[in-house]
Amino acid sequence: MQKIKNIILDYGNVIFMIDFARVHEAFISLGIKNVDSFFGHRAQDSLFDAFDRGEITASVFRDGIRTRSNRPDLTDEQIDDAWNALLIGVPDGKHEILEYLQTKYRTFLLSNNNEIHYAYCMKYIQEKYGVPSNSVFFEKAYYSHLMGLRKPEKEIFEHLVADTDILPTETLFIDDSSQHLEAAEKLGFRTTLCSKEEPLEEIVKRLAL
Repeated sequence: MQKIKNIILDYGNVIFMIDFARVHEAFISLGIKNVDSFFGHRAQDSLFDAFDRGEITASVFRDGIRTRSNRPDLTDEQIDDAWNALLIGVPDGKHEILEYLQTKYRTFLLSNNNEIHYAYCMKYIQEKYGVPSNSVFFEKAYYSHLMGLRKPEKEIFEHLVADTDILPTETLFIDDSSQHLEAAEKLGFRTTLCSKEEPLEEIVKRLAL
């Protein structure tokens, strides 16, 4: 087995904690029906995929929420607050793990993100930790809405490989979605699942990273 030289990290529930139950409740309060099929980890309305790829603006996304909820009266703030309800924050110690990994590996961030969540997350880490952006922790940060691609599409991994000149067989990909890990494995990446039972700090210990 080749030595790990590179590490790619997901953001949500690997570094920045999120809770899908919170956004489900928020969407219900807006009048969204069939919330589980509307927005979820494995399947969701095409509106969210388009927003993740940056194919639509925040304004178009909000209009989509108004249409799907049959609530034309909803304000931008109400929609943003509901959409951001799933964002909890970065636990103390996570950034220090990223700084440690930086000293031993080429590290990259690969996140399915969108205009509204990105703005919230950057504001959060600036205000709580005085960190200007995630770029300080990684050689490069890749966000789906800025790339026009999203996980688990193989093209997003291929883009990262071409852009960084890394070898998948020498690269560990850490994500909280089995679906995303499966896509990476097909391209030769080594992978491990990040979970509540085994968060990032425990993965680092188990693999002696």
